[in-house]
Parts: sequence; C-alpha cells; structure tokens
Amino acid sequence: MVDSLGWQRAAEIYKTFLFCAGKIIRDAGGSITSYDGDRAMGVFIGGDQCTSAVQCALKINWAVQEIINPALNKQYSDNTFSVRQIVGIDTSTIRAARTGVRGDNDIVWVGRAANYAAKLTEIKQSERTWITKDVYNWMNGRSKFGGNPKQDMWKRYTWSGHDRSEIYGSAWRWALT
Repeated sequence: MVDSLGWQRAAEIYKTFLFCAGKIIRDAGGSITSYDGDRAMGVFIGGDQCTSAVQCALKINWAVQEIINPALNKQYSDNTFSVRQIVGIDTSTIRAARTGVRGDNDIVWVGRAANYAAKLTEIKQSERTWITKDVYNWMNGRSKFGGNPKQDMWKRYTWSGHDRSEIYGSAWRWALT
C-alpha cells in the first residue's frame, strides 16, 4: 500500500481503519492493548469473551466493506485500492510482561491466544475472520449461525501451517447498529 499509494494516503487509510477498528473493539466490550502499524490488538474477558470477540471481528469486516472502502472510493475518484483486513481470534490464559530497557520498554502479551491470533491473520484466503476450535466451541449459537434459513457462518479447516489444528474461517459480516 505504501509503495503504490504513497505514505500520506497510506497513513490516512491506516488512521481510518484503526479508528473504526478501535471504536468497534471498545463498543464490543474489548480493551485495545496495542496498535502496531496497521494492526490493533484487542483483549476480551469474561464469560462471553469468545462471542464478543467474534461479533467484533464480523463488525470490523462489515465496516471495511460498507464504510471504509466506499468512503475511500468517494474521496478518491481514481482509487483502485481496496482495504482488506484479516482478524484472528483465540482464547487462552494470557499474561502481560514489561520488556525492554529502562526508559524504552513496553508491554508484551505472553500466551497462546496472542500468538495464535497473530498467526491466524497470515492466512490469505477469502475468509476475513479466523478462529480456533476453542473459540468456535465457546461462542454462542448467534455467532455461529446466520441467515434465513439458519446456516453455519464458519467453514472448518485444517491449519496446515500450524500442527494441523482445527480452525474455522468466515467471510460473514455483522452490521453495525
């Protein structure tokens, strides 16, 4: 994106995407723990954490398709770029640790959920949201089934890049209200 659009437009797109994603994460009950370039990390806690995180991811997908990309096309009549995001979600015990040197340190998140969620975002397929089997098993039915008639919003895959684990991908979207 930076190579083809230049740093100013790329920064504008990053800012817009991260603003939308951050608002959606907070509105879904998550806490934003970090921004890293074009990424945001959100943490969800509590009994409905998997359901909340999944609905948040599907809302981010909706916002990219229904708000961000149309606004980008409206602002720049010559635009050929389309924002594409991937959200990865896992659930596990996670810890925070301060690392670095005095005066130049930061918090790192240690645990399977942070690691797997980041790795899931590297899957390049049509699905925009990727979750582990644990997330799929813990989320409620409203986050699993949609449409009329009801159908599973998630497609099961074997994660060949990671110990052949069972994962699920979805291209579904959840409209912002």
